[in-house]
Amino acid sequence: MKRKGWLNIIIICGAIAMAPQVRAEAEDDLDYQMLTRIRDEGLGSSQVMDHASWLTDVYGPRLTGSPTIAQAANWIAKRLEKWGLSRIHRETFPFGDGWSLVRFSAHLVEPQIQPLIGFPRTWTPGTGGTITADVVQVDINSLADIETYRGKLGQKIVLTQPARDVAMLDGTIVGRWTEELLKAAELTPFTQRDPFFHAPRMRRAPTLEPTLQDKIRAFFAAEGVVAQLDRGSDDFRRRGDNQMEWMTQRTDGGTVFIRHGPRGVDPLEGIPSITLAVEHYNRMVRILAKDVSVRVELDVQVQFHEETEQNGFNLIAELPGTDLAHEVVLLGAHLDSYPWATGATDNAAGVAVMMEVMRILKEVGAKPRRTIRIGLWGAEENGLIGSRAYALAHLIDRDTTSLKPGHEQLSAYYNIDNGTGRIRGIWLQGNFEVEPIFRQWMQPLRDLGVTTIAPRSVRGSDYITFDNIGIPAFQFMQDRLEYNSRTHHSNMDFYDRLERDALVQMPVVVASFAYNTAMREARLPRKPLP
Repeated sequence: MKRKGWLNIIIICGAIAMAPQVRAEAEDDLDYQMLTRIRDEGLGSSQVMDHASWLTDVYGPRLTGSPTIAQAANWIAKRLEKWGLSRIHRETFPFGDGWSLVRFSAHLVEPQIQPLIGFPRTWTPGTGGTITADVVQVDINSLADIETYRGKLGQKIVLTQPARDVAMLDGTIVGRWTEELLKAAELTPFTQRDPFFHAPRMRRAPTLEPTLQDKIRAFFAAEGVVAQLDRGSDDFRRRGDNQMEWMTQRTDGGTVFIRHGPRGVDPLEGIPSITLAVEHYNRMVRILAKDVSVRVELDVQVQFHEETEQNGFNLIAELPGTDLAHEVVLLGAHLDSYPWATGATDNAAGVAVMMEVMRILKEVGAKPRRTIRIGLWGAEENGLIGSRAYALAHLIDRDTTSLKPGHEQLSAYYNIDNGTGRIRGIWLQGNFEVEPIFRQWMQPLRDLGVTTIAPRSVRGSDYITFDNIGIPAFQFMQDRLEYNSRTHHSNMDFYDRLERDALVQMPVVVASFAYNTAMREARLPRKPLP
């Protein structure tokens, strides 16, 4: 064994000796030699940044239904095959037409020339060539407001929002867990939600009545509006409970937090929609308020990709188990991203980490009792569609809600989808019986900064799919870094925003959890079925 391996065993054994009460609570007989090999390989020979570079620089962005996500999946499959993983395959699900951007440019041309920073919203139609048009601002908050603009918007570009204040950079921009915050998280009741997790917006059922936004969109189309511009969400200040005010503002400064475009709108009926940097948007609002003409030149070229069985898919692979091979430990991250940038922190980071976990386990010769499976999900950004398709295919019947055999066989699910930050602990999702087990597992990882088990049931990514149907499903607690302030769903989510030391640490933690789950005598405890 290498010298570093002996040092790691000393570290691990020292941590265990310092926590006899944890060993008394937990019954797992951990394989510390294998955990040390995982640690040596992950920390000493990491390939995670190479995975991330390919996923972002070469195969980014990865919008579900676009050619690039299919290319990314092909590259991943070849790499997994090279490592010797088994049953590498795609599982498809209905998704609808895909979309990709071909070309985009935007300029303010009156009163002066200025390139505009922005990006078309997903599934927006194109402009049919370069257009130049007068800009007007509208303020529509009701059906009555619509009537005040009738006959006035033909061949115009409309600004759909008021200006927004741009705060100085005096709040917390880079969020890292401190000891104080970690302690607060451990003590927070599990019924309170984490301030950084938000339930995904679900697509509105087509049988519901049209919303005001639907009616505004139809009005713009009937009036002959040639494009609409916005400056993104108002939700740029996020405050949490227990003074956990990590992310008090977004950075702006040319960072564009793009609003998602609606899928399923007929391109012939839609209006080209672009989100601009707030500073550039605000300038036009102020000029118009002075009764000075504003004209903008736009060129938006897009391509729609007709529905095929490959538009929506999950990529699956396995490290086969031994005596309990029919049982599964599932690791997941969503492969899809929005096209504003290359999807580095959301979520090439998670995909690269989970790929590296599988590489490490294969490289160190791990022979897990249970099968360890990786699931790289499509269409997470559209409402957890990929992971839900997996659950319906393997775990639960949609119509009867009866459980399929795969539900009993799935021991646990672990998810990564909070950017590039180091893992600091894990959220229990209210599964208190798991706590003493995780505390034992975390002892050898304390020197890597993994110290905290928080009871709270958090929301926001694919683990919710599994937690909602009674599977022990967990999201790791990560330093949020610039995730909320700069990179999440923005035009700045590039490889450069990834933190190498954190991405090297994360696979070691996840691989240790996965291996321990796969080797223990019993499945992880489960909460009562909802």
